[in-house]
Amino acid sequence: QVQLVESGGGLVQAGGSLRPSCAASGRTFSTYGMAWFLQAPGMELEFVATISSGGESTIYEESVKGRFTISRDKAKNTVFMQMNSLGPEDPAVYCCAADANGLINSELYSDARRNDYWGRGTQVTVSS
Repeated sequence: QVQLVESGGGLVQAGGSLRPSCAASGRTFSTYGMAWFLQAPGMELEFVATISSGGESTIYEESVKGRFTISRDKAKNTVFMQMNSLGPEDPAVYCCAADANGLINSELYSDARRNDYWGRGTQVTVSS
């Protein structure tokens, strides 16, 4: 079993940066593919980014390409997401998720249902 705990969200001015992290427990963390999803109020979960178990493959949602970077530190059992140039489209609760299939599925990577474990999320707020 894997438990996920996010932190590092917060309030930032438009154009600023945040670096949320997701700490995982469980000895099999290194075999899981990881992803970030966001959920705005009253909306469904939306895919943001994913990284394979080995860290060699990543995929991003179009609107965050060039602004967000997902990475993982196996020694620390942690996944990060560097978020730059934050804007009015970005405020949401950001949740990390773990997929027992460590490889990125080119057709299913954005489907929240493929993930086996979820964190509770960290709030990102952007002020104008």
